[in-house]
Amino acid sequence: MYKVIGLMSGTSLDGVDVSFCEFLFDGEGWKLARNVNQTIPYTLKWREKLDTAILLPDAKLKLLSNEYGLLLGQIVNEFVANHRLDEKIDFIASHGHTVHHKPHEGITVQIGNAVEIAKETGLLVINNFREKDVNLGGQGAPLVPVGDDLLFNEYEACLNLGGIANISYDFNGKRVAFDISPANLPLNKIVRESHQKEFDKNGELASKGKVVVDLIERLNGLNYYNQSRPKSLGVEWLNENFYPIIDFYANQGLNATDVLHSVVIHETDQIAKVINEIGVASVLVTGGGAFNTFFMEILSQKVKAKLVIPSNDLICFKEAIVFAFLGVLNYCDQINTYKSVTGASRDSIGGYKTYPPQS
Repeated sequence: MYKVIGLMSGTSLDGVDVSFCEFLFDGEGWKLARNVNQTIPYTLKWREKLDTAILLPDAKLKLLSNEYGLLLGQIVNEFVANHRLDEKIDFIASHGHTVHHKPHEGITVQIGNAVEIAKETGLLVINNFREKDVNLGGQGAPLVPVGDDLLFNEYEACLNLGGIANISYDFNGKRVAFDISPANLPLNKIVRESHQKEFDKNGELASKGKVVVDLIERLNGLNYYNQSRPKSLGVEWLNENFYPIIDFYANQGLNATDVLHSVVIHETDQIAKVINEIGVASVLVTGGGAFNTFFMEILSQKVKAKLVIPSNDLICFKEAIVFAFLGVLNYCDQINTYKSVTGASRDSIGGYKTYPPQS
C-alpha cells in the first residue's frame, strides 16, 4: 500500500487540487483504495502572479518557483491538518504549475521548487514529470493517460475538460492521447473580462448567446486541428493563435455572450469530431467543464458515444489522483510515460526525487 499526496495546478488558475491517495497492486492491477480531496483556492495575488509568470525573465521565474514551492508545502501541511491524516505519508507527487510548454523547442517548465516543498513538509517529493519525455523528443503531455490505462480502463475513452480538452483511448492495443482543443481557458477569460466572474456557471451566459458563423469558421480553420497526433496545446498557442481571433470580433463590438456561445460551439465541434472519428461507445468525462450544463448538452447532441459523468470527486480531482499515481510508478521504478501518447523515442519513468534535509 502506498500513501501519497498528489498536487495539481491547472491552467484555469482556480487553486491547487490536493488528493491523499492509497494505491495498492492486487496481483491483477493497480487499484485506488481510498482518497481524500480538497481544492485550496488561490488568492487574487497568487492568481495574478501565476497568470503573468510567462512574462518573467529566468532569474525572476526561479525566485517565483521557490516562493511557489514554499506555498505548496504550506498547502500540504494545511491539508494534512484539516483532514487529520495521522498515518505515515510516503511522499508527495507534485505536478507544479506550467508556465512554459513549447515541446517543439524542447521546452517545458513547471514551477514549484521541490526543495522548498520537501523542506516545508519534511517529505520526499517527486516532481518535474514532463521534462524527461520532452528531452526524448516527446510532447511531455498529456501524462494522465497512463492513469486512464491502469486505473480507469473500464471506459473506452477518457475526456478531460480542463483549461484544455484532451482525450485518451486504446488504438491497436496501445494507449494514445492528445489535446483536442481549448476548453475552459478561453471561456473563463471571456467571462472574467466581460462579466467580472470567474466562470460561466452551468453555461448560463453562453446559452443566451447567438451563433456567429464567421467566428466559428475562423476558429475551426486553425491549423492545429489538422495536425496528426501526438500533439499538445499550451497558453502560448492560445496567445498567438486563438485569442487574436476572439479579440478581433470583440473589438468589432460583438456581444460577449455571442462570442461565448460561439466558442462553445467551436470547442464542441472539435471534441465531437474526434470522439465520432475514433468510434468509441463510452467516454468518461472529467474536469471542470463536466459541470457546464450547456456545454455538455451541446456536446451530447453531437456525439454518438455515451458520455459518462462520474462522482464530483473524480470530476474535480482525477488529475491530482493520477499525478499521485505517476509518483507511485516512479517510486517503484515503473514506466509512467508512454511514447505512444507523447511521441517520444521511448517509454520513460518521468519525475525526479527530492529528499527533505536531514534533521
